[in-house]
Amino acid sequence: MDYLVLLYYCYTPIENPEQFREEHHRLCLSLNLLGRIIVASEGLNGTVSGRRADCEQYMRLVKADPRFATLEFKVEEAPAHTFQKLHVRVKPEIVHVGLPHIKPYERTGIHLSPTEFRDLKDQDDVVVLDVRSDYEHNLGRFKNAITLDIENFREFPEKVQELKQFKDKKVLTYCTGGIKCEKASAFLLEQGFENVYQLHGGIIKYGLEAGGEDFEGKCYVFDGRVAVDVNSVNPSVISQCHHCHTPSDRMVNCANPHCNAHIPLCEACGQQLAGACSTTCQEHPDKRPYDGTGAYPKNSNNYNPEQGLLSYRAPVR
Repeated sequence: MDYLVLLYYCYTPIENPEQFREEHHRLCLSLNLLGRIIVASEGLNGTVSGRRADCEQYMRLVKADPRFATLEFKVEEAPAHTFQKLHVRVKPEIVHVGLPHIKPYERTGIHLSPTEFRDLKDQDDVVVLDVRSDYEHNLGRFKNAITLDIENFREFPEKVQELKQFKDKKVLTYCTGGIKCEKASAFLLEQGFENVYQLHGGIIKYGLEAGGEDFEGKCYVFDGRVAVDVNSVNPSVISQCHHCHTPSDRMVNCANPHCNAHIPLCEACGQQLAGACSTTCQEHPDKRPYDGTGAYPKNSNNYNPEQGLLSYRAPVR
């Protein structure tokens, strides 16, 4: 395939996030990358797509910056761009959870490689904890994993009280690419949990390096693909169509923008309801046109992707 999708993050201090955003934005423009990148004083988080040569050049330039020497890219092939726009933004955190005081580069859970995670996850003194939102783990999750009823990661700190019963266990956290586990595992340590681990590189890396064994269903991703296969060893479907309840791992966003629910919807029901989660949403006057994918790019909110068109030059250090 001619295109690559890069998923990455790095917790590292960035002294001037606004200046870095400008420089990094110019780099992405020069390489014709599309996607979403978040810059904060605590680090860098992104998912981008582009032609293979452009992505390889991007990875070389990012890794050449000493601040990102330890950054690891999760790389997947794609037939075309998986994004339609480029957004590079400055935010208070690179993943919003409301814990800006926690610095994963100072203290976080022990990283486990995919094979270490696979070999440890079924032991008697271990619990496997999914720190993702409900619409994600309803689509796919590790066999026997503990899940939390949360609509957004920022609700995670409130749910830790429910996990107190596992304080004497080894807690193995996991998420899509690893970034949420950095703060989730650090917060668990702060709350008195002693044996906290995290799946390094998340579900995506586990699929690439360990065949996705015992990951049931599909993995929700935050690009135009919506959901991807992970398990090539013992795959299964665990989700049901929201409307007819037949087995389905075809994930869509409700075509009603005021609902926008993330739901599994089989092909037949998708056509019948025109991409909506219910007849009520189907009849809503603001319903978006359904093109069969159930993916809708977010509004740009006047963000100008063409700002900073000067050719990128790496800062002198």
